[in-house]
Amino acid sequence: MVLTSHSELGNTGEKTGFWIEEFAAPYYVLADAGADITIASPKGGQPPIDPKSEQKDAQTPATIRFDTDKELKTKLAHTHKLSTVHAADYDAVFYPGGHGPLWDLANDATSIALIESFYNHQKPVAFVCHAPAALVKVKAKNGDALVKGKKVTGFSDTEEAAVNLTDVVPFLLEDELKKLGGIYSKGPDWGSYVLKDGLLITGQNPASSAEAAQLLLSTMKGKV
Repeated sequence: MVLTSHSELGNTGEKTGFWIEEFAAPYYVLADAGADITIASPKGGQPPIDPKSEQKDAQTPATIRFDTDKELKTKLAHTHKLSTVHAADYDAVFYPGGHGPLWDLANDATSIALIESFYNHQKPVAFVCHAPAALVKVKAKNGDALVKGKKVTGFSDTEEAAVNLTDVVPFLLEDELKKLGGIYSKGPDWGSYVLKDGLLITGQNPASSAEAAQLLLSTMKGKV
């Protein structure tokens, strides 16, 4: 699993990072199924947590479980530096969201190369909420954007407007995926909506996190 290392919410003076539900829900889906999970981030160490994802209205059974999971919190505090991780050592990769990836993972050459390596070696790649931002500079073998001609979703323009960050983010994810030739679609705001196109799995928002991980799991098992 790859998390953002970016903590500044544009020029607002507020903090961002990864969204707890988007990490915790997939982590437990995968771990409970027996997956051995490595956590990495561009800078390594403790990735920044979006403080809004710790608020009462953002809590879910997975976040509540995370709150008392000392073992996972210790593991999270010592994420591997992304540059030390190699796709050859893993079966799949999952990118949780939060606004942070719009700034760092969207432009991180190591992350871009890692995603390309997973995909080119026929290994599934999954992204939820803002994490599809990590795909915007990823190329297919023919040089086109990886998302071109593929069914994709991600945090929608209407959801971004609802959290009043349309003018803060460096780009609107929905618009960017469309510009790149992605066949973007979405479900109702804040509801679970997940798409799979071959080895590429994308989820729209925090509520889509567990379903995206379940789809990744079934893809790894060759059921889908």
